[in-house]
Amino acid sequence: MRLLLAPMEGLLDHTLRDILTRVGGMDGCVSEFIRITGQLLPARVFTRIVPELRHGSRTPAGVLVRPQLLGSDPACMADNAAVLATLNPAGIDLNFGCPAKTVNQHRGGAVLLDEPELVGQIVAAVRRAVPAAIPVSAKMRLGNQCDTRTLECAQAIDEAGASELVVHARTRAHGYRPPAYWERVRDVRQAVTLPVIANGEIWSVQDALRCREVTGCDTLMIGRGMVRNPGLALAIVAADRSAMGLAPGLPGIAWADLLPLITDFWRLIARHVEPRHRSGRLKQWLNYLRRHYPEAEQVFTELRLTNDPARIALWLAAQPIPANEPALPS
Repeated sequence: MRLLLAPMEGLLDHTLRDILTRVGGMDGCVSEFIRITGQLLPARVFTRIVPELRHGSRTPAGVLVRPQLLGSDPACMADNAAVLATLNPAGIDLNFGCPAKTVNQHRGGAVLLDEPELVGQIVAAVRRAVPAAIPVSAKMRLGNQCDTRTLECAQAIDEAGASELVVHARTRAHGYRPPAYWERVRDVRQAVTLPVIANGEIWSVQDALRCREVTGCDTLMIGRGMVRNPGLALAIVAADRSAMGLAPGLPGIAWADLLPLITDFWRLIARHVEPRHRSGRLKQWLNYLRRHYPEAEQVFTELRLTNDPARIALWLAAQPIPANEPALPS
């Protein structure tokens, strides 16, 4: 089983990608989307959003990162993809799944799934614009308001030359409400020739194993489940190896081992986030972590009303960090 870290706009940026891929278990990542409108973006915009491009398109832990583009104009998408290709990305992913109202109102993301022909044109234009050695993949939902055109969109992406397709097993109208309709991902997999990756509602090892069973997909993409439980990928890999009769490896990550990474996360955001926004970034992650770690609930309660970076830094400095923890990479 291969596991990929999902793009999550406003949450899973390069900082959190760095931290989560240090934990282990992930085989690759897709970045948050880079919005393509009517202009040609300079290379510095791509490297600002995906700084891993400066380091072989890998996180500091060595996990490949595939930048993601979002837009609706095939020619403009192709031109920007050509610029991005000069930075030697691990691949280029195309967003047909974002459910955000502001994005959809500007004809981007999941709303494009009402236009399978346009979806295919975008993929084909990008595929033609970049060297054959650079994979072009796509991520889609089951549809916009309904899933009646799911297979049309998937087949358009396939026929346009994409190398992989991630399917988030919900429509835009479903948002993030459970359940995820994994059986529809199976339908997509059976209707196309390219590899299909299942995404949606994978919160536990049991979810991952059942998703693979229902969809038939050997590669899964996980987003919120990894943010909530950074050891989830390790636990899934351990269960998968055990089922194959191999040494299972680590079952996850304990709070004591996660705490140094939370401290490193704070140090990293202090490098590029304004002081008034830093506490919000940390509490955003703690709000997810407290669903899995009781200790995080206590920390979140203690720091919830705090917006003073100095106080948070003092609190983190007082935590019992193991003496043999590696130094934060530069």
